Amino acid sequence: MMVQDSDIQQLARWIVQSKKTVIFTGAGMSTESGIPDFRSDQGLWKKTDPMEVATVEAMNHRYDLFHEFYSIRIKNVQKKKPHTGYSVLAEWEKKENLTAVATQNVDRYHRKAGSDNVYELHGALEAVRCIRAGHSASVEDFLNKQPCSQCGSSLRPGVVLFGEMLPQQSWENALNQIQQSDLLMIIGTSLQVHPVNMLPSMAKGKVVLINRDDIQGSYHFDLILKGSAEKILNDVNQRIKEQKNQ
Repeated sequence: MMVQDSDIQQLARWIVQSKKTVIFTGAGMSTESGIPDFRSDQGLWKKTDPMEVATVEAMNHRYDLFHEFYSIRIKNVQKKKPHTGYSVLAEWEKKENLTAVATQNVDRYHRKAGSDNVYELHGALEAVRCIRAGHSASVEDFLNKQPCSQCGSSLRPGVVLFGEMLPQQSWENALNQIQQSDLLMIIGTSLQVHPVNMLPSMAKGKVVLINRDDIQGSYHFDLILKGSAEKILNDVNQRIKEQKNQ
């Protein structure tokens, strides 16, 4: 899948010119680091629909299955590492070419790569807390099936389950940043999940899509780059450096 060099150069120019660039990432950003898509058919989960395990009902009434599913997810995230595209975004933030990142992903790879201003719209696997009172706990305690040290209830990862609301503050902050942006870059998401699929229409500036696949729906994008997020981000970063040296 070849991306036109003229499109890479155009995006690089827009980033340099932009006063407020916001990035919105989805599963496609993580899969390039080897993290399987939430909905993919993976070994153990071919017989059990993950959409039924990642629920409040499963957490409360099928905890063993719930715990097994999330233990596998956490261990998988720990085994892999952020690809170089994440480092590019962190570099842009430090050079003030990027204002904020909003993400659907729960792996914390943006933070691990060095980004600071990150809004985790679906929470984070490693933000473990207890079910009853929300007391913080360690990832190791969850993996070892330890109870909460303060109230004795079971532990859970800090992700948004089906049946739960998005974290209100993160959502409002991300929405505010996107509405104020003059460049919104959407990376690696099919825009299938409500309400995050509304975010492109909230932007008043330019909207760019970087994705391997076509998007279903009536969205307007000022530029579409089809291909690997890691490669495209590195190519754009190279063009930015060249433009600044001219």
